[in-house]
Amino acid sequence: MTTQALNGTSRASKNLAAVLLARRGAVYVAAGTADPSPRVLAGVSLLESDLLESGFLMSAGLRAALSALDAAELAAAGTALLADIDACLGADRDHTPLFRGFPVSTAVDTTAFYVDRVLALLYQAPEQPCVLCGTTGSVQAVAPCGHLVCGDCFDGMDFSACPICHRRIDPRDPFLRPALPRPAASVHRALPERLRVLSLGGDPAARRADAAAELGVLLARTTALSPQDSDDLAVLLDQAGDRGDLSWLPGTVPGRATKARVLAWLLADPRAFPVTLPAVAAAVSTATDVLRLLSVRSGGDPGLTDVPRLTAVPRPLRRTLLGALDALDPVLVAEDMRRHRRRWITAGEVLHPFEHAARHPRAALAFAALRGFRPHDDALSAGLRATAAGVPGATADADGVRLPVWAARVEAALAGGDVPGALALLARRPGELVRRLDHLLRLAGPYDADEVLAALGTAVPAVAPAVLLSALGSVRTRTAPHEARVFFPKGGAAKAYLAADERGVLAADVVEHAAALLTREVLRRAEQLPAVDIAVVDAELDGLIAPFTERTASRALVTLPRGSELPIAPGRTVRLFLHWMESPASGRTDLDLSVALLDPDWAHIGTCDYTHLRYRGTAAVHSGDLTSAPAPRGASEFVDLDLEQLAAAGVRYAVGVVFSFNSVPFADLAAAFAGVMVRDEPGRRGPVFDPRQVEQRFDLTAAAKACVALVLDVQARTMRWLDIVQGVTGTHHAVHRHADGLTALGRHLTAHFASGARVGLGELATWQAAARARTVVLRHLDGSASTYRRRPDEGTAAFAERIGTPATDTPEADPARAELAYLLRGDLDLSGGSEAYALYPAGLDPRSVRLLAASDLVSALAVR
Repeated sequence: MTTQALNGTSRASKNLAAVLLARRGAVYVAAGTADPSPRVLAGVSLLESDLLESGFLMSAGLRAALSALDAAELAAAGTALLADIDACLGADRDHTPLFRGFPVSTAVDTTAFYVDRVLALLYQAPEQPCVLCGTTGSVQAVAPCGHLVCGDCFDGMDFSACPICHRRIDPRDPFLRPALPRPAASVHRALPERLRVLSLGGDPAARRADAAAELGVLLARTTALSPQDSDDLAVLLDQAGDRGDLSWLPGTVPGRATKARVLAWLLADPRAFPVTLPAVAAAVSTATDVLRLLSVRSGGDPGLTDVPRLTAVPRPLRRTLLGALDALDPVLVAEDMRRHRRRWITAGEVLHPFEHAARHPRAALAFAALRGFRPHDDALSAGLRATAAGVPGATADADGVRLPVWAARVEAALAGGDVPGALALLARRPGELVRRLDHLLRLAGPYDADEVLAALGTAVPAVAPAVLLSALGSVRTRTAPHEARVFFPKGGAAKAYLAADERGVLAADVVEHAAALLTREVLRRAEQLPAVDIAVVDAELDGLIAPFTERTASRALVTLPRGSELPIAPGRTVRLFLHWMESPASGRTDLDLSVALLDPDWAHIGTCDYTHLRYRGTAAVHSGDLTSAPAPRGASEFVDLDLEQLAAAGVRYAVGVVFSFNSVPFADLAAAFAGVMVRDEPGRRGPVFDPRQVEQRFDLTAAAKACVALVLDVQARTMRWLDIVQGVTGTHHAVHRHADGLTALGRHLTAHFASGARVGLGELATWQAAARARTVVLRHLDGSASTYRRRPDEGTAAFAERIGTPATDTPEADPARAELAYLLRGDLDLSGGSEAYALYPAGLDPRSVRLLAASDLVSALAVR
């Protein structure tokens, strides 16, 4: 996906215009015929001002197109555009915190504030003087909770909820009084890093063409799509797909989960079966493709982490799927079925393989082996015996139907230390060999690793790029011991698991050889991409991580790969925010925005949450704990972090966390999102939620009860994006109950990403630039640039290694002439036909520049 400065709305609320706005920064305006009138020009200026307040600029082309509309058309176009942007930023929600004067009015002493609430709850009586101040006639019951509240002790101008239980109360309750106006925001406050120029996409015909182009990009991805991309894929299929004419459908859809979604979409209309069934049969290349398809048809996940009750399969589709299974090697089909045995048994109940055993005997044989079928003296058994006789290693006798088990043989070889035997088996599946590289090298030892390395060299040309990069990052860090291993297992949520690293280190020469083989393969594949004359690489990309496990990435405003680190501008404060809204399924839900404060040794030294509303005065300030979020207003919480004050107080790391206090999963809520604002407004000045200052916003949609979003390095002034959910049990969740787990997670994930165990996006960009370009311009952090030209007879590996060393090549190349660019910000005026990746696209125009996503850099290395 093109890295957007717009994202995050759910599919249910997203139309094609919003999708293309997010993916391309493009606005589509029908050609106007009106001469610009003063009224329309004033309206365009007002719209431009509103866009700027949300962190967006308007291109000259878009301004001209809007100016040619009449007043009614402009109003409709502007309203729709601002609504889409507000939804992406979260500005379409009410963001009133518990203390409306936050951060100034946040209680100074959390304990004293809590004691007052408890005393009022226990001892306050109707028509009696206030137990806290003794005032008569100041106590009233608030609705709907009914708690007795003293208007003199608790300021109804500041509180937005019941001061006792912190639940939302009726907005018409007399206790609530109009809040004091907040001082206006300065017009001179900084623009966000994610600032983007919105371009003119064209007319509706251009929108259809761009939708088709974006659909093609997603279908070409080799990696699993993120939830955001999956949502967009559904919209794009509805708008740009055609079940009657499949000329738009590529011959191969490399992403397995993507393929399942597309095939399920094709099959949604039985009237198109004469066209779509042959396409489905041709697309199935593994048994798991069929199971993924059945899952998606039934409303489940193509990753098979959540397979619902399978819906009935029409007879024509049943015959097609069984035919596709029958055409595959039954040994491999049985192997795939064993990985998901229960789900395949359920799938057999809707596919009825034995009913069609005569027509599809090999498929029936695989199902018989799965179910442990024992042949008898009937026609089905006779057919299974005859089919098994033609499959090497298969048996069908009185003990049952059995097919060879490849995985079990591999595990047995590894358990017995039989490296040659394991290599012989793994050679049939190169990806599995590369995944087990570390284990194989440890078994072989430093003196017998040559055979493993030789097998690696044979396997890498057939391995998926994500597996290649994962193995490279992992193996190159194995010369030194690690305290912990970090695992990101496949699943429906972005979890990370830690385990003590008890592996012995690998020999340095073995690691060097393995890393060289893997790197050489990356460069070889990059060399197959179209050559260019000049490429530009930003050194600022070094903090970014090449994307992995995108299947569980949060829908986010800025698509930042997990583990990436970005600087925070000096002199500015960080405001974390959280918003949620209850649903009938969730009932009353209390989410809590919390920050764990840690010292340089990762020891927990402080907290800013509902138990400690302030840390060291104004170093960290919480907006107050709202304990309910009824529709339509929901509830919001904020935490202000002054990094300079925190650093002075000895804080090195701040871990941002969202807990579900009463253990309601995020997935049950009607809406839930959180994010980060970077502010230069002092104290109470400006709105509590300022769309212009939002740098990141991400959805909370996992079936989890705790999310560890990010780690701030207070002294280095950087933010590392984690996007991890943490497993918790019980209820009443808070930082002090999970401090040990949070510190361990933050420490080990930070060490993992900083160690090089994951390939960086900057080094991947450098490799591709060196492989494709004759000249590479490296833009440094200080704004200067160095030029590197490939020397005669200089190989790609040597050229790539030279980039970043002191440059001596002259004359310097002009970065604006680049045909390929890897940028942090799209601040180059690139020529038409160029390709560019930019974390923040800024002013890059998708009409002339092909915008790349981080995932595209990985997918570009697909096996050819």
